[in-house]
Amino acid sequence: MIQEFLYSKIHRATVTDANLNYVGSITIDESLMKAAKIREWQKVDILDINNGERFQTYVIKGEPNSGCICLNGAAARKVQPGDKVIIISYAYLNENEIDKHTPTVVIVDDNNKIVK
Repeated sequence: MIQEFLYSKIHRATVTDANLNYVGSITIDESLMKAAKIREWQKVDILDINNGERFQTYVIKGEPNSGCICLNGAAARKVQPGDKVIIISYAYLNENEIDKHTPTVVIVDDNNKIVK
């Protein structure tokens, strides 16, 4: 049996921009993507701590070390710059992988710099 588990998350990132006139997605600082093992074009869940919105989109690579967390297209209507979000990726694991799996958690400060 295969089950879906938390693979990684970027915890309490600050939205830096919301660009309604872009074709969908979330742009994430490439350094944060690497730390969280999130790849470009990967599907992620976005949880907005400020307003309770939860939605899915896909990732576009942002400038490394820029702190960029920008919601694009329709997703831009669900957030405001300054909102705190949790960005979550998932993995499908088989029975042999489940007990060995530990998710990657990246905690950032108010400027989206890695704290832990």
